[in-house]
Amino acid sequence: MNPEFWHSRRVFLTGHTGFKGGWLSLWLQALGAELSGFALEPPTTPSLYEVAQVGRGLHCVIADIRDPARLLQAMQAARPEVVIHMAAQPLVRASYDEPVATYATNLMGTVHLLEAVRATPGVAAVVNVTTDKCYENREAGANFGEQDPLGGYDPYSSSKACAEIASAAYRSSFFNPADYQRHKVAVATARAGNVIGGGDWAADRLVPDILAAFEQGRPARIRNPHAVRPWQHVLEPLRGYLALAERLCLQGPSFGEAWNFGPDEADAQPVSWIVENMARLWGHSAAWEYDGAEHPHEAGHLKLDISKARARLDWRPAISLETALEMTMAWSQARRGAANMREFTMAQIQTYQARTCG
Repeated sequence: MNPEFWHSRRVFLTGHTGFKGGWLSLWLQALGAELSGFALEPPTTPSLYEVAQVGRGLHCVIADIRDPARLLQAMQAARPEVVIHMAAQPLVRASYDEPVATYATNLMGTVHLLEAVRATPGVAAVVNVTTDKCYENREAGANFGEQDPLGGYDPYSSSKACAEIASAAYRSSFFNPADYQRHKVAVATARAGNVIGGGDWAADRLVPDILAAFEQGRPARIRNPHAVRPWQHVLEPLRGYLALAERLCLQGPSFGEAWNFGPDEADAQPVSWIVENMARLWGHSAAWEYDGAEHPHEAGHLKLDISKARARLDWRPAISLETALEMTMAWSQARRGAANMREFTMAQIQTYQARTCG
């Protein structure tokens, strides 16, 4: 990623009030981008958006991705060169409770976004952020590559696979590489692993649940201690999205494909590894216990093949999972110590950028 590329670059980001969107918003602000955000109100209280004062450095539109007229109006007003789509219903367990809303947001929200791009002159690059769970997971233990079949057991995973298919259809039908000189738009999708970092308060997500339990002085209750996930600090895939968007702008449709951004093989660890190491970092007799109640289905094993991003984008993980946990814990401790969390979050971003981008 070239930081200079983003200075004064017009960027339209959906989902900027969420956890990943908040971190990306702050990074783009630090890079000097002209940022416009389109999202619902922050999904939790507290939220990274409020705690780190994310809204200070962008033009914010609070609206619903399911409202195509409002989305088109906001995008045309922003006149973006880069569009990064992160607005989503992002939780597996919530998708069982609200399947219709999940499909309306994750599938039709993507369609509304691509329609707005079609009607907005000047857009050069679109990065649609989906998920590592978009693959058809037969629990065979293999690492998923971009060429593997899409699927999804639950409504969330399935809706993101649908968003991938819709993006590919729009790329073929309306942004075809063979006709690039006419439309000048390159569209890619990005599939990341399970992200962690400071400022995540989402319900039924592992690290927030663990931190909440530790703060309350009780054992963390763990549903699936043996489930393996591709864990990574939130800044890792965000760097991938930015690098991908740069390539789409500078080199066009040759990078308009699906891309995996995940950790090194050694950092695809079971849930038990995460909670044990967080308990060690927390101290004060922090502990966990098994939650044997009946729960909706969740995948038992999920890993990503990131060889394509390594070879063609020169992107690779820069920090270990242990470092990611330390950064997450440091953020949590800084907030409990009443630090200025916008400054603290920006400092973590700047340290990471110096390590990875020079």
